[in-house]
Formats: sequence, structure tokens, C-alpha cells
Amino acid sequence: MTLEDVPTVVAWEQQLFPNPWAPQHFVAEITNSDVSVALVMEWEGEFAGYAVAWIVADELHIANIAVIPRYRRRGVARATIEHLLDLARSRGCTYAQLEVRASNAPAIALYRKLDFQIVGVRRGYYEKPREDALVMAREL
Repeated sequence: MTLEDVPTVVAWEQQLFPNPWAPQHFVAEITNSDVSVALVMEWEGEFAGYAVAWIVADELHIANIAVIPRYRRRGVARATIEHLLDLARSRGCTYAQLEVRASNAPAIALYRKLDFQIVGVRRGYYEKPREDALVMAREL
């Protein structure tokens, strides 16, 4: 992801999420390359989604991942997560974690296929609507 990608990413963020990240959050992720990994996903040369993750010490935390609707169920999210896991391993990470809305069955199913397990619940973590987050994690 580059600064030039931010308007497109923010436009999709606002369409896809009830409590979207602000533009300055994405700018901060792009400019904080010591910790942040900000990616744009493409399908046949077209914008298909984006992801933000943090690598801190020996842990990967997937903070935000979105695939625009017309590119869902094509392996875009899976390939992106696998790329993030490989990158984390190459940087010495031994653990990966993320939060997901408890009602997001498709995402939970994908994470389970990638060997993530539910390790906790964050009560009332999400807003609009208020909802619990499942904490999912896996060893690398």
C-alpha cells in the first residue's frame, strides 16, 4: 500500500465496515514501516482489497483485512493471509493473532482453514453494532 492507494482503500473501508478506519490511520500504517505491514491486493491487475498487520517482537497481529465483494470467494483473502504468515515467519515470528466479529461466519471459517483457533473473546469489542470479537490465534 502506498499513499496513493489511501483514497481507494478509505472509500472501500467506508463501504465495507460500520466503524471504518479514518484516512489518517492508513497513512500512519504506511509510514510506520518498523511495525506495520500495509498491503493492497489485486486480482488480474485490479484493486481487490487491502490488509494491515503489525509485527511486534515475535508476533503477527492481523489488524484489518478486506476483500471487495466482487473478488470474494476467489482465494484473495487466503493468499493475503498466507503471505502475511510467511512474512512473519521470515521476520522471526512464532505466533499470529487477530480479532473477528463473532457473527462473521465466512471469515471464521477461513481462519479455521488456516489453522487459527479461538483462544478468547473480547466482550463488546466492536461498535455499530456492539458485538463481541473472537480472538483467534495460531503458532507459526
